[in-house]
Amino acid sequence: MATESNPLLDSNPSSSSSSPGPPPPRVGVAIIELEHISIASASAATITPPFSFTKLLSFTGPGILMSTAFLDPGNLEGDLQAGAIAGYSLLWLLFWATAMGCLIQVTAARVGVVTGKGLAEVCREEYAPWARVVLWGMVEVAVVAADIQEVIGTAIGVQILSRGVVPLWASVVITAVDCFAFLFLENYGVRKLEASLAALVTTMAAAFAWMFIDARPSGEKLLVGVLVPKLTSRTIQQAVGFVGSVITPHNVFLHSALVQSREIDRNRTGQVQEAINYFSIESALALFVSFVINLFVTTVFAKGFYGTEQANSVGLKNAGHYLEEKYGGGALPVLYLWGIGLLAAGQSSTITGTYAGQFIMGGFLNLRLKQWLRAIITRSFAIIPTMIVAIAFNRTESAMDILNEWLNVVQSMQIPFALIPLFTIVSKKQVMGVFRIGPNIERVAWIIVALVMIINVYVLYDFFMNQVTGFISGFFFFLATTAYAAFILYLMSHDGALPSAWLKPTLSQWLSYIDCKLIKPNELQESQSSRVNMLGS
Repeated sequence: MATESNPLLDSNPSSSSSSPGPPPPRVGVAIIELEHISIASASAATITPPFSFTKLLSFTGPGILMSTAFLDPGNLEGDLQAGAIAGYSLLWLLFWATAMGCLIQVTAARVGVVTGKGLAEVCREEYAPWARVVLWGMVEVAVVAADIQEVIGTAIGVQILSRGVVPLWASVVITAVDCFAFLFLENYGVRKLEASLAALVTTMAAAFAWMFIDARPSGEKLLVGVLVPKLTSRTIQQAVGFVGSVITPHNVFLHSALVQSREIDRNRTGQVQEAINYFSIESALALFVSFVINLFVTTVFAKGFYGTEQANSVGLKNAGHYLEEKYGGGALPVLYLWGIGLLAAGQSSTITGTYAGQFIMGGFLNLRLKQWLRAIITRSFAIIPTMIVAIAFNRTESAMDILNEWLNVVQSMQIPFALIPLFTIVSKKQVMGVFRIGPNIERVAWIIVALVMIINVYVLYDFFMNQVTGFISGFFFFLATTAYAAFILYLMSHDGALPSAWLKPTLSQWLSYIDCKLIKPNELQESQSSRVNMLGS
């Protein structure tokens, strides 16, 4: 029986099937096999590899550096004041504020993994030149404000451990030099720097855990404080401080840059998703540790000073002496435990603050400088004002507390300039592709932004009522507030930043309601169809 010639298998279909000669080349089979290989390769590129504990360890590091911002001296002061004034009642807020911070940091890591760029670099590409300069200025102000708290906190730790022999200004200089010494470790690999920061966090955890064990706080009150929400007018200021202290603008920019230290093939979506998963797990674990450390500090001061006369006067500088009076010496005096923990907290956060300054300045301004030169420039941005502040405010304990309040206000006001660009970019398909966040996470993200804005309104109102006096200062405060609000509105309206997944259904329901009230029933279906088409366009 005759067989038909297959053009994919026969190189000369017009020749007779009975003619002798060598077998024809299998071109069609080769093409089909190549197509199968391409399809298999493409399929493999989209598959996320199974979980591996060894692989998780290889991704561990950036989250540890990021978590130190949740443990800086500013946070510790917020912890001790919340414990002394509110007792155990705000522990639930500490937990949820840390969870909120975890979502923000995981989102920042997502941007860095997917784009291969830090958030500052992406902002430089997304915003107009004037806007990115203003944005850089705002974030740089937050870096300086945080660095002042961190350096002074470290200096106070040096003073405690030296029994006051080393003055505050000299301690500031020592802190700056130490910071360069730690950053020098990066020349031997980023893993060395990550290990040194992990050692500082471990030191901090051990010191505050020892304090916690010595203080023996009530386990029942601790559990109720974590699980049962409670907020009164007397504790609202500490509540605002809790929420504001866990969201540091420079930390968002830092984390998006740190995750690029791991090699990822961004052409393989499976590898990208794997990196996102591991960095998310690592960040959650690191922030859980930071939550436990903050809980130790809060409960120690809740046990020792809640309801006492010292509750309203305890601060970062005198906390060690108050602890010594309350808990005494012991095998390891609590004063030195506090000094060791404070020194570790300040030193670790100062290092990451300087590191963040390098990424922020380099990303926004597109600077390509040598690492040591960038470190000197960014360190000088903070160390010079810190030296001035240390000399000017090192007169009384109340002056240092006033300074800390001002710095908290400054940092709180800069938070929108990190969150709005972050959530705008991570929701943008042109930037994130298939890795943009879903509508539910987008809604939660913008709820966080709204919460931060409400807190800022409260902070501004409280600051205006207590600090602004006279017509001239009030006028300038009004101008500054107007400019601040206008720039936030610009960021929120830029390139459709507001969550369309939330606004479109709401707007659609509103338009349908109008249709039902104003349009005749036989015209309702046609009108609704046109509305839906308009919203989808």
